[in-house]
Amino acid sequence: MNLKPRCASPAAAAAMCALLAGGIPLSGQAPEEVKVTLGRSIVLDYPEDVTRISTSNPETVDYVPVSTREILLHAKGLGTATVVIWAKSGQRTFYNVHVELNLEPLRKLIRDTFPNEQIVVASARESVALTGLVSSQAVADRALALLSPLTKTLVNNIRVRSAPTEKQIVLKVRFVELNRQALQSLGANILSTGLFNTPGRVTTGQFANGSGNVTDLRGSIPGVIQGTSAEYRLTDLLNIFAFRPDLNLTAMIRALQSKGLLQILAEPNLVTSNGKEASFLVGGEFPIPILQGGSNAGSVTVQFREFGIRLTFNPTLTDAGTLKMYVKPEVSTIDINNSITISGFRIPALSTRRIESNVELAPGQSFVIGGLIDDRTTESLSKIPGLANIPVLGVVFRSREISKAKTELLVMVTPELTEPLNPSDPRLTLGTPQDVLDPALYTGPNPYANHATGPRTRSPQAPPPGNNKKTGSNGGRK
Repeated sequence: MNLKPRCASPAAAAAMCALLAGGIPLSGQAPEEVKVTLGRSIVLDYPEDVTRISTSNPETVDYVPVSTREILLHAKGLGTATVVIWAKSGQRTFYNVHVELNLEPLRKLIRDTFPNEQIVVASARESVALTGLVSSQAVADRALALLSPLTKTLVNNIRVRSAPTEKQIVLKVRFVELNRQALQSLGANILSTGLFNTPGRVTTGQFANGSGNVTDLRGSIPGVIQGTSAEYRLTDLLNIFAFRPDLNLTAMIRALQSKGLLQILAEPNLVTSNGKEASFLVGGEFPIPILQGGSNAGSVTVQFREFGIRLTFNPTLTDAGTLKMYVKPEVSTIDINNSITISGFRIPALSTRRIESNVELAPGQSFVIGGLIDDRTTESLSKIPGLANIPVLGVVFRSREISKAKTELLVMVTPELTEPLNPSDPRLTLGTPQDVLDPALYTGPNPYANHATGPRTRSPQAPPPGNNKKTGSNGGRK
């Protein structure tokens, strides 16, 4: 028996029919929810013999009676349809069948691609919605780009967690340059102011034009014409000089051995955030004249070029806890010896040490990113042909100069994670220059004491932590 609702008005009847079409039965029985993937079928096993079946939307869900108690439902279109089944006993059962997209391949793709992210894939008719909470905006953009080609309409409702405080990274770079030089020179010049009535000079010429003091040397020539003299003006007496006026004979000998040592040590430190490039320059600028062309041909403008200690690096903190860094340290100094002069302008040259490298280190580890050993030897020999080959005496007629230079350059980097001072920590204060000039005379408070949670760097000239006074070997205060 079919029951028809009685309605007080046509509008109420329309509303009641809409409720029935939506799957709410008149008898108060709650409908059963059934989800079916688009393009698939399911079988309903009914406990009694079925007499009649009805669907509210055949384009979404269609049915085929297989037997008196088995009904095959086909999901033909996206949406929701109500299927009503009548039994022979008069019992009616309502089913709300929801036809959805097959999201399992998309969910598996999201799980495999982002295993540590909370991304939920859901569907609403023909649209696919992404919801959940991810760690960064880059993850949300990648998920959207991954599923966009696979769906007709994709809605991105992913939320991004608040970004944590970025790690501060301090990079310590040490430049060490050691330059050793050694020089050996041996030579002799013999000068006659009238020996055997003959003024003359015997020299190899290698050390004849030095930068010694100017000296006038005079000697009388014995012979028939008395009072005749020879005069020489000397600009370099070398380093051993002897003159016998009675013999009118002068000897100048250069026997010199010198050694030099130069050490340059620079320790620039630079702090930046994860993934952010930072650079600094400690040095200056020198002018370079530039000749203009075109309508301003002939005019000269001045440009400035930088020199000094430069450091540029870009660190990235990896998931493994290491630091990948692009490092570019540079040390340049003005070289006056190789300068040039153009139109009255003296332009100096630059002596530069530059390194570009990519390294990966754990915080606190050190790595040598550059090393150079430059060993040079220069030997010059000058001699007078014939006379220099005389045994024993030939040494006087030859000169030799040997120059050796050895340069060692080392560049080492050490990255560290650092933290700012907490509000409860003592504040860093700058000390007076007295502790740098003479640490033994510095008696002021130690600005670096009790900073265990502060920055990890400390000036090498500062007093050691924990001591406010300089103490002697006997423990007494000075």
